[in-house]
Amino acid sequence: MANLRAAQRYAKALLDLSQENKNSHAIATDVKKVAATLKASRELRSILRSPVVKPSVKRKSLKAIFKDVDKSVSSLFDILIDNGRIAILDKVAQSFMQQYNRVNNIKVAKVTTAEALTPEMEEKLLSKVKDLTGSKVTMEKRVDPEILGGFVLRIDDTQYDASVAGKLYKLRKQFTENAEIKL
Repeated sequence: MANLRAAQRYAKALLDLSQENKNSHAIATDVKKVAATLKASRELRSILRSPVVKPSVKRKSLKAIFKDVDKSVSSLFDILIDNGRIAILDKVAQSFMQQYNRVNNIKVAKVTTAEALTPEMEEKLLSKVKDLTGSKVTMEKRVDPEILGGFVLRIDDTQYDASVAGKLYKLRKQFTENAEIKL
């Protein structure tokens, strides 16, 4: 819990700085890149969380991997390392994106499909979600063959299940409820 609060504070400070410098979009792009890299690289997460790895090695690793990021993001790395908080970098990135989206009225639509979406389908779905929410929308796509067909769309706390697996589940549930009533 304390790590989450600390991550939110660091993220808020970075967001405030990016708004002051009028480069919040560029910072958000860099933070997305950092978050994606951390998510994809178990080794990097291990290095950052390890108390055995020296701060100088962590600093050099981050500077080498993220040499293109804005100075503010690079400074965030230094501050987190100096304060012994670099292990929460992934939480800081996540919190920053949540705060950035809230401030800029951007909704994140998480879409799960059985197969990859075609560009036309993606555009159509994005348009429908924009109409539904009245906000700007970014889409996080995931492919899960277990839903068999259709899609599952999640926006904030609302989930729309238009998957074949979801419909089969509802049908099975109806059959079992009807069978119990007759017995």
